[in-house]
Amino acid sequence: MEVSRAVWRKSTRSGSSGSCVEVADNLPNAIAVRDSKDRRGPVLSFTADQWTGFVQGIKGGTFNA
Repeated sequence: MEVSRAVWRKSTRSGSSGSCVEVADNLPNAIAVRDSKDRRGPVLSFTADQWTGFVQGIKGGTFNA
């Protein structure tokens, strides 16, 4: 996936530890996610529908331990 034009952002709730993920949702056919500590590392990509389902699952408590 080409991410050279990605605009990365991280949650304002991530705090100052730097241990979080960054998301780029400005790509034409994908939502990209990367580790904020390893910006040159691997990038995961999701379709818009997959990302929406994931976010809804988080908000709905699906992934609570």
